[in-house]
Amino acid sequence: MQPIDRRQFARTSLALGASVAAGRALRAAEPAADAPRRNCAFVKFLTELGYDELSDRLAEFGFGGVEVTVREKDGYIKPAAAAAELPKFRRSLDKNGLELSIVTTDVVRADQPLADAVLRAAADAGAQRYRLGFRRYDPKQRVVGQLDAFRAQFDQLAALNRRIKLPGMYQNHCGAGYFGATIWDLYYVIRSHAPEELGCVYDLRHATVEAGESWPTLYEVIKPHVIAYSVKDFVWGDRESRHAPLGEGRVDRQFYARLAKSQFDGPVSLHVEYLPGEPAEAQLAAMKRDLATLRDWMSG
Repeated sequence: MQPIDRRQFARTSLALGASVAAGRALRAAEPAADAPRRNCAFVKFLTELGYDELSDRLAEFGFGGVEVTVREKDGYIKPAAAAAELPKFRRSLDKNGLELSIVTTDVVRADQPLADAVLRAAADAGAQRYRLGFRRYDPKQRVVGQLDAFRAQFDQLAALNRRIKLPGMYQNHCGAGYFGATIWDLYYVIRSHAPEELGCVYDLRHATVEAGESWPTLYEVIKPHVIAYSVKDFVWGDRESRHAPLGEGRVDRQFYARLAKSQFDGPVSLHVEYLPGEPAEAQLAAMKRDLATLRDWMSG
């Protein structure tokens, strides 16, 4: 097939969910039960499973894709091995018609070691999008000055993303010191970029913790830049939020019913974060249960 230009890529990446570098063959994702909106599984805690077993189990549950970690600390695949291992992982997904929905990385700057290599490996493997690493504010410096520095770094990342035809996205997180927790700061940094270059993966759990009753207002601010959603739930502890099984916490389930009726057709990634350290079978059982809950919400 012929190389794709930027406009073609935007349509293909955001509507069909298959992004590849210019000049590489365009591989259209096979339809799944949830197409065009695909529920995908975040596999952070499934590092003990091999590629084929992971693919088989997730397909059995009815997932349409995978969000895989390519990170140093908790990577299912280590960054230095991305070029060799991501194609193998993709072949295992292909056997079950699963797509490589998101590659989650440590990348926060275009000039950091392995950033270019990891993102090009992800693009070569047909990943739809990649997730950036988290940024934190230095409490000894003014926030506004740091935002300007972040914006310059993200501008460089957007240029890299544009060259390799792979959208990057930053997840809003809760907690003191996290860039993006307030939504306004994230909007300030990415507002000038098209979503096929740099966007947001929106996490309602974190947004609700940070904004309380005003999260819908802030969601409207960032919504035009959202190219994926992370799904999880939480309860309040004495002083901080705690992860909880989906449906047992405080996130607004009607949000997902509305999302299901919207025109959004990108990945909706289910995160099981409330069983850290538990074996794979416990993680898989929780994934299966939470996926059933999510599907129920999105069919309502």
